[in-house]
Amino acid sequence: MLPDGRWIRIYPVPLTFLEYRKYQWVELDLIEHDHRQDFRPESRRPKHPDLSDLKVIRRLDTAQNWHERKAACLKSVYSNMTRLIEDSKAPKNVSLAAFKPTSVKRLIVEDDEREWKEQWLEQLKQVDMFTGGAQGSETRTPIDKIPFKFKYQFEDDDGRSSTMTIEDWEIGALYRNCLAAAEGDEDIAVEKVRQKYEGEFLAAKDLTLFLGTTLTHHRKRHSNPFTIIGLFYPPKEIQRSLL
Repeated sequence: MLPDGRWIRIYPVPLTFLEYRKYQWVELDLIEHDHRQDFRPESRRPKHPDLSDLKVIRRLDTAQNWHERKAACLKSVYSNMTRLIEDSKAPKNVSLAAFKPTSVKRLIVEDDEREWKEQWLEQLKQVDMFTGGAQGSETRTPIDKIPFKFKYQFEDDDGRSSTMTIEDWEIGALYRNCLAAAEGDEDIAVEKVRQKYEGEFLAAKDLTLFLGTTLTHHRKRHSNPFTIIGLFYPPKEIQRSLL
């Protein structure tokens, strides 16, 4: 998100997770993709692949029920999927958006392939996701693939129902942490994820979804090219009675 409210996708970014945190303002030079390769207007890539010019300005805190974060992230919010999908078409080609569902119905957990596809495996061997290693460095040991897909089913302000995969790294990190705590018991790990994303989030959080398109689906003009790439989850504000 830029200060003027426009969304922007930075790709690829080999961030070091231990150094950078969510909700930080950062500065770095970006350049547009060749539109023949990626036509989405929000897509950019770092001018310097090693991020040598990146400056961390400050982190937005959670004071006053996430006041600063709301001001930054919720400047423009969709609530209607039909409108968003229409805006994803030419000439707008919107590919990133904040979306406020009328209601989130449930978390769906589906079995997925247990091994990385070969082309993904080769890329993961070259990029260390946790230390920022880049292609051309020594071969890395890829992290284990999560054998599940996590999805949210939700409704918009017209009652339109959508089911979208949650692609955010945060849910994957939660699953891996729960799996380690459960000493490898996948059923327990999945239940812990469900408790957070279906129990805690739906009951106590005021959810907004960050949606983004995959380039393949957007280019092919799928009926819905979006997936969930992140969640915004401040606590629900309790309305106090004036009586």
